[in-house]
Amino acid sequence: MTGQAYVYIMANKRNGTIYLGSTIDLAKRAWEHRNEVVEGFTKKYRCHLLVWFECTRAGNRRGCESVG
Repeated sequence: MTGQAYVYIMANKRNGTIYLGSTIDLAKRAWEHRNEVVEGFTKKYRCHLLVWFECTRAGNRRGCESVG
């Protein structure tokens, strides 16, 4: 698979708990975290704030490379 992917960080508050994730649909995934659709870490610790993201290339066998 090739195309656009995102690495992102969600937090529950300033200097609080953070979650690191990756996805190909950032808007959908951030919505899922904020609305607690999926059981897991972000729901348990209420990590609803998108604080950082970076666009990368999906499917690169050598690892992620920044686009741009």
